Amino acid sequence: MKKSMAAVFFTMIVALVSSTYAEEAKPEKKWSDEAELSFVNTSGNSETSTFAAKNLLKYKFTEKLEGEWDAAALFNQATDDDTGESETTAERYSTNLKLSYLFTERFYSGLGAGWLRDEFAGLKNRYYVGPYVGYKFLLGPTHLLKAELGLNYANEDYTYKKEQADREPGEKFEDKDFLEGRGFGLYEYAITEKTKFSQSLEYLSDFDDSDNYKLNSLSALTVGISDVFSVKTSYEIRYVNQVPNDIDTTDRIMTVALVANF
Repeated sequence: MKKSMAAVFFTMIVALVSSTYAEEAKPEKKWSDEAELSFVNTSGNSETSTFAAKNLLKYKFTEKLEGEWDAAALFNQATDDDTGESETTAERYSTNLKLSYLFTERFYSGLGAGWLRDEFAGLKNRYYVGPYVGYKFLLGPTHLLKAELGLNYANEDYTYKKEQADREPGEKFEDKDFLEGRGFGLYEYAITEKTKFSQSLEYLSDFDDSDNYKLNSLSALTVGISDVFSVKTSYEIRYVNQVPNDIDTTDRIMTVALVANF
């Protein structure tokens, strides 16, 4: 199953990237890219280094067919003042692909696939692939509101077991394949020509185990400082209902990043 998902994922990447370069010479721009980068390094009373990066590539194959490819990385390292040894305290990587077909200006459908690793949250690897349908209630340019419903076939490799009562430290989760439902909503408000607020919410629920659900929220304010660059302040909440006793159910991430739009 993992090999099948990886094959689908790779095929979608090749199709998206190849078409981008093939159409590059044409006058009409069919692609856009948004890159985010943030880095914080402290020294003195505390020694920490935090790095976060995101990239979102969008490509319009035809008037009806469009694709998205996003990738993200988060890494944090802290140094012990007494021993001088460095320790990684946060590490998270993800990538997702979407291919959408627009039936009308508002109604669309497509296929999504992705991969996630977040060992500090108990998740060694997560793969998923599945279809979705979506509807745009507001089209902009001032207000954009859309919602999606989907069905994913997911595979998750855990770093701990799910049996919490008699779990020994370091025991692995029981890896599993399962079918999950997905609900997603996005609202964007263009406050001015160069200032935008956005709020997204995603809900994932395991059909086999009702206690295994996840909720992801992302709030962001983007302020343009030029035609290319802007500053983006975001607050992300990731909730996982079913985790081992020694792992928090909720991760909160506050980021201020420099964004480049091409």
